[in-house]
Amino acid sequence: MTRIESKFAQLRAEGKKAFVSYIMAGDPDIETSLAVMKGLPGAGVDVIELGLPFTDPMADGPTIQLAGQRALEAGMTLQKTLQMVRDFRTGDNETPIVLMGYYNPIYSRGVDTFLAEAKEAGIDGLIIVDLPPEEDEELCLPAQKAGLNFIRLATPTTDDKRLPKVMQNTSGFVYYVSITGITGAAEARAADVAPEVARLKKATDLPIIVGFGVRTPESARDIAAVADGTVVGTAIVARIAEKKPVPEILAFVRSLSDGAHSA
Repeated sequence: MTRIESKFAQLRAEGKKAFVSYIMAGDPDIETSLAVMKGLPGAGVDVIELGLPFTDPMADGPTIQLAGQRALEAGMTLQKTLQMVRDFRTGDNETPIVLMGYYNPIYSRGVDTFLAEAKEAGIDGLIIVDLPPEEDEELCLPAQKAGLNFIRLATPTTDDKRLPKVMQNTSGFVYYVSITGITGAAEARAADVAPEVARLKKATDLPIIVGFGVRTPESARDIAAVADGTVVGTAIVARIAEKKPVPEILAFVRSLSDGAHSA
């Protein structure tokens, strides 16, 4: 059982919803990014999504694109991202970490080398947004063989014909993208999300976590109420971009996690 699977089993047993937070590795620099990351579990975060900076982040809105740009300009690399995970793991061996990004840096590193390093560093799962199910042999199946969860995105345009293909090798949880478009583009609405979550639950026993467009404690609560949990990324990354002090960023994260956990 991976840390992700253990965490969701624990939450289910406690009757709680999950709160997942996203930050970009190395934004605005490694020291600040690591300080935020280390504070996330104490701020109520159940699963950390760690963005892997990439030069062409096509699924991301301006806020996260700029975060990746800042990280790259500060010298962030795949190797330094994995070292950041190792540094986090010296004080926390329980919080699940999902690496979220694009295939190119992994392909460049070499899939087998990357998977061995990611597992050793303490990564638990991958969300690779530009690898469709038709490419499962590239990374998804080797990742699962290496003991990492491969988490798939489902969207409002994933119809019933496509859904079984999307679900077939997914593990850990399913990430439902609540809006059509890029991250941070619009606000998620629970009334729209609820029927979609119900539809996904007919296709899988995995937890359904909803992200994109969740920005406030109230929306975190409302979305978590109709799903198994929620993800917040852009709203947190925006505060990092504003150079807010780390304690202030973590206080905001705490308000979001309190919202999600009150659902």
